[in-house]
Amino acid sequence: MPKPEALVVVKIGGSTLSSADTSFHDLVALQQQGRIPVVVHGGGPVISQWMQRQSLAPLFVRGLRVTDAPSLEIVVAVLAGLINKQMVAAITALGGKVVGISGADGALLQAEVSNGELGLVGDVVRVNPEPILGLVCSGYMPLIAPVGIRLPQEGGDGGPLLNINGDTAAGHLAWALGAERLVFLTDVEGVMDADRRVIPHLSLREARALLEAGTAAGGMIPKLEACIRALERVPAARIVDGRVPGALMRALAQEGNGTWVTA
Repeated sequence: MPKPEALVVVKIGGSTLSSADTSFHDLVALQQQGRIPVVVHGGGPVISQWMQRQSLAPLFVRGLRVTDAPSLEIVVAVLAGLINKQMVAAITALGGKVVGISGADGALLQAEVSNGELGLVGDVVRVNPEPILGLVCSGYMPLIAPVGIRLPQEGGDGGPLLNINGDTAAGHLAWALGAERLVFLTDVEGVMDADRRVIPHLSLREARALLEAGTAAGGMIPKLEACIRALERVPAARIVDGRVPGALMRALAQEGNGTWVTA
């Protein structure tokens, strides 16, 4: 199946979604302009709320959620169910053509466990782009919940599914699709230096240095790691504050604030 032109991979962080967020409007506008958004969404705050309802304490290591078997059930139900379908309904109401899937559908995201400290969190080892290409060639915006198929296929302790960080998933999808752009909509102004000032532009070497020095912390770690992965095949990535109205449209127009990451 040929790859459509003008693919843009967009990661929407769960922390940016609110009644004031304009990301859905931007996505529909992009689609109506003939651009092709492929969207990966998070849902961390809602997952944490549901975990707390079940008396499970959310834990994070280097910005990644520690996931045991009870937590994984919540992750899958909230991400691939509640949040994904709420977002599908919201985008549809704005006139968008969208289909919500998870990384498990069509074996889109295939992963394995490589860090026992994180539990049932997957490192993506293979991407099957065919489900995405099928949707975009039919005129639909894919909306992807970052849950993956566990390799080997028989699974193991915890079953055949794995939790995949949304930033990580977006980076691998952008790489596999050879996307035109990778954009992260998050809840901070961009990548910060040691003095908490936004860095407007980073090279791959500088991004790696921030990670090695520990200047990048928490949720920024998987974002920069995803940029480093994607930029093997993607011309540029952008990390911007998704709470700002019109943030996605301005990022793609090379306007606004935030951080560019380029090779």
